[in-house]
Amino acid sequence: MTTVDPPWALLAELTHACPLRCGYCSNPVELVGRSTELTTEEWSGVFRQAGALGVVHTHLSGGEPLLRRDLPDLVAAAGTAGLYTQLVTSGVGLGERRLAGLVAAGLCSVQLSVQHADRAAAERIAGVRSFAAKERAARLIREAGLPLGLNAVLHRANLDALDDLVRLAVDWGADRLELAHTQYHGWAQRNRAVLLPTPGQVERSRSAVARWRERLGDSLELVWVAPDLVDATAKPCMGGWGSISLTVAPDGTVLPCPAAATLPGLDPPNVRDHQLGEIWRESKAFNAFRGESWMPEPCRGCALRDTDHGGCRCQAYALTGDPARTDPACRHAPDHHLVHDLVRGPRQLAYAYRQAPREGGT
Repeated sequence: MTTVDPPWALLAELTHACPLRCGYCSNPVELVGRSTELTTEEWSGVFRQAGALGVVHTHLSGGEPLLRRDLPDLVAAAGTAGLYTQLVTSGVGLGERRLAGLVAAGLCSVQLSVQHADRAAAERIAGVRSFAAKERAARLIREAGLPLGLNAVLHRANLDALDDLVRLAVDWGADRLELAHTQYHGWAQRNRAVLLPTPGQVERSRSAVARWRERLGDSLELVWVAPDLVDATAKPCMGGWGSISLTVAPDGTVLPCPAAATLPGLDPPNVRDHQLGEIWRESKAFNAFRGESWMPEPCRGCALRDTDHGGCRCQAYALTGDPARTDPACRHAPDHHLVHDLVRGPRQLAYAYRQAPREGGT
């Protein structure tokens, strides 16, 4: 049996359906249909197994988890299993009665996505009218007394508006603002040439974050998720492959990270066939890139191998066709020229909007 510490976090992707059509979405291009989603009972079993395994925190995510009519039951099941529950939502559909039901079920906090501080720009990025629903959702969350986090995925179309995004978070009463540069998987990978910011944009926004942190102090937590392609520094994939978290997709597929389904030969297991504990400790998918034995040079001899864990396996595969290659985002990678060419290459003017599965229901 493989000796490995238990995970502490679970990303529960309850559905891939979503009212928004964001072209930066990192969910798979081939989305899981509604008819194949785990049932209420199956998700409840996942939460019980997660709690027994050692998980303490779960993100209830998607897609849009509010599209699950059984969401209050899922919140209650996760809480009964001893998990801290955070709803990750677009805010569309989060009315007063809906939120009250979730609070009564034991919901602990909410993370609300925002696309831009300007209504027209936000709705252009999201592909639908949604700004008013988000503003209302933020107000209701604060009135309910729940911790409120905002999450803005950064890219070329909104990076120059970073100051306005921070002001929006302050105006809406957020406790936390996560400024996360796009992760280029799924639809975001398809739209990468449109979304990639310029190095100048990144440096201006980085300086802006530093100024706001000094100005706001502890009144608003500002989280900056660095743009690894532009910074030429590999990001530590999920804190290390199969080391602290696991993802359960809407159909029960269990993955070391949300994008790992794209990797060839991984053969990810499913909770309908195996227990979470067995999957975490024994599955090929979770052991494929654990530790350091899989690492090629220059990773194996690099002083940063315990910090970046070799970078992102899904990005290495997307750019080189080999998930075991050094992540090309790293300036020391043999394939770094691929990233250099992307960042400084020609820019496209339009992107493909994400389409969500709509057939059937659960």
